[in-house]
Amino acid sequence: MNLMGLFRSPQNELEKGGKEAEDAGIRSVCPRCGVQLPLSDLQENMHVCTACGYHHRVGPRERITYIADEGTFQELDADLLSRDLLDFPGYDQKLRNAKLASREKDAVVCGTAQVNGQPCALFFMDPNFMMGSMGTVVGEKITRLFEFATELGAPVVGFTVSGGARMQEGILSLMQMAKTSAAVRRHSDAGLFYLTVLTDPTTGGVTASFAMDGDIIIAEPGATIGFAGARVIEQTIRKKLPQGFQTAEFLLEHGFVDLIVPRSAQKETIARLLQIHVPGSMAFGDETDLDLLEEYSERGGEPQ
Repeated sequence: MNLMGLFRSPQNELEKGGKEAEDAGIRSVCPRCGVQLPLSDLQENMHVCTACGYHHRVGPRERITYIADEGTFQELDADLLSRDLLDFPGYDQKLRNAKLASREKDAVVCGTAQVNGQPCALFFMDPNFMMGSMGTVVGEKITRLFEFATELGAPVVGFTVSGGARMQEGILSLMQMAKTSAAVRRHSDAGLFYLTVLTDPTTGGVTASFAMDGDIIIAEPGATIGFAGARVIEQTIRKKLPQGFQTAEFLLEHGFVDLIVPRSAQKETIARLLQIHVPGSMAFGDETDLDLLEEYSERGGEPQ
């Protein structure tokens, strides 16, 4: 059995990202240029402003429709839920609000799919769930994805968007930096390929861990990428930062990013990079691989 069959899931019913506007007159204002665009036009253009090219933030379900071949995405560890482990004031309510705002259970969606016929494991962070902040569930799901990909000998493609570690989970959140990075390292030591796509914003502990661990690092145009905020850095070093500091374009110029790829070209670019870096006709020995996929799909319980 080859990898293509393993990563095809005809039964998967992928939730379409965002409802079509019932009222065709609904318009969206671009935060960069101020142009008002019909929401339907913006959705058809992958939420990229047709006037100035500004890339609006989008949720994981939209990105899945942009990147994964139709009917091939199969979600993993979908039932893991964050809990108020430290009795942080108001955290339970924030989690409830985040679930309502994002229609997700936490700030990352993980799974397997094909990208123009190239099979891979993927994760998509969600800006609508507490700005993609990394708590124990985010760290656990990404770690499990890398462990799964390592066992299968599969590449990983990750889309990052985050404000950093989730403050409501304190040191437990910070520990996810080491945990995810260790999983990425084991994947790398197995000779496997990892591609990251940095979207706006990718900051804090996510930048300081798995976001910058990719073998190749892509960024969306204009994305903010960094660790601490620019104002904090200026106050610390008491110097004015260069114009455009922490933008994808600045980081490309200084060697922190390999490519800047607009959303419309990402699927083709990712597929081509997978084709170049992943051995062709990868195959697995027997049906135990399907059992392994089912096991990972059904795993739940508490994050480890």
